[in-house]
Amino acid sequence: MAACSAGLLSCTDEKTALMKIGLIGLGNIGVHFANRLLAADHELLAYDPNPEALARVVARGATAATSNEDLAARAEVVLLCLPLPRIVLEVAAQVARGGKPRIVVDLSTTGPSVTREVEQLLAPHGIALVGAPVSGGTVAAEKGTLAVMPAGPQAAFAQVEPLLRVIGKNIFYLGEDPTLGQTMKIINNTLYATSMVASCEALVYGVKAGLDAKTMLDVLNVSSGRSFATLERIPQCVLDRSFPLRFTTELLHKDIKMCLDEAEKLGVPMQVNPAARQFLAFAISQGDGAKDNVFPIRHIEQWAGVQFGAKPAA
Repeated sequence: MAACSAGLLSCTDEKTALMKIGLIGLGNIGVHFANRLLAADHELLAYDPNPEALARVVARGATAATSNEDLAARAEVVLLCLPLPRIVLEVAAQVARGGKPRIVVDLSTTGPSVTREVEQLLAPHGIALVGAPVSGGTVAAEKGTLAVMPAGPQAAFAQVEPLLRVIGKNIFYLGEDPTLGQTMKIINNTLYATSMVASCEALVYGVKAGLDAKTMLDVLNVSSGRSFATLERIPQCVLDRSFPLRFTTELLHKDIKMCLDEAEKLGVPMQVNPAARQFLAFAISQGDGAKDNVFPIRHIEQWAGVQFGAKPAA
């Protein structure tokens, strides 16, 4: 049995410890998944087309696969942490050809429609799909405090739940349909995007009216106007003008567009959220796509002729 390492939220049971685990995707979030699984004494097979990303986790004790197909030929459970739905679909097809996996856990934000395609692709090979997108960002991924939204066959979820409890703190099983977790995730990200853009507008207004940037955040965060944007993202990334890369503008735009498209398919009207999508699309057109999603506050500042926050004094 795998031992329980200090500081981790969950030990693994014997059945999970005996399964060979593979992880595909070692970017800003995936690297933390790898590190936490290794710290929990799992034997981990890993692959990423970026050799530097792969080398980082091999140095921590992972075994390198040579390709997605190679990993799928050797792992019983395959975890995916990938940036775009089309890449998830491509990799899932390669995993299906590998022949070994019994369960695929998609930790990416893939959306319900593509998740259904992935499920239909894997099922003829006897591979169960658990859609388990995560939320909380890179800091929560490093600490293992992410929210995880798994959905899929209950028997498959039961087998991988110990792994999910290594990478996340709040686990919400949403049912047998693997698309339900993805639906929940794009709703979450859309609400974040809309509240973030609205917060940026309001805070820039406050600065121009004469309010202190930090004091505004202090007031909001003990009042009814608080949100994840005011509690964490804006204080951590904008107040000191550091804008560290946590989650890109283009990826957030992808998620909100996916939510609007899926809502339209179901005949659900969206009136407010499209404004946030439009602003993010504008920011991408101005070269902000690869930058952190709060970086576009600079456009609002430029239009208003003021700046929110300042770099710390040297």
